Amino acid sequence: MGARGRVREGTAAAQRNRRAGVRGCGEDRRLGAAELGEDLGARATLVQFSSAFCAPCRATRRVLGEVARMVPGVAHVEVDAEARLDLVRELGILRTPTVLVLDADGRVVRRAAGQPRRADVIAALGEAL
Repeated sequence: MGARGRVREGTAAAQRNRRAGVRGCGEDRRLGAAELGEDLGARATLVQFSSAFCAPCRATRRVLGEVARMVPGVAHVEVDAEARLDLVRELGILRTPTVLVLDADGRVVRRAAGQPRRADVIAALGEAL
């Protein structure tokens, strides 16, 4: 990537990314049924933060649902970002859709914003399983 595309460590964007956990498994935060409103999957959980008028959220819902049905022990939980602003702020969710991949203990192992591809979701699940 060219010099313009790189995010330097000291920039505000790099600091936001570190706080938001964009680099992968930097967060030690655990989420459970109390925060999400649904039980976690036995092996992993795909948590999707969505908003009502978000077209990519609908496509993300389909992809995550398909992957959860394909992989035993994986659950898909959708969280309405507008209804859970407390959790959105706590986790630093900046846009919808945002997807968190949780391991069996509810620890955030991967995070991504935007509409994911099925192959990317499956690869991210590999870190949680």
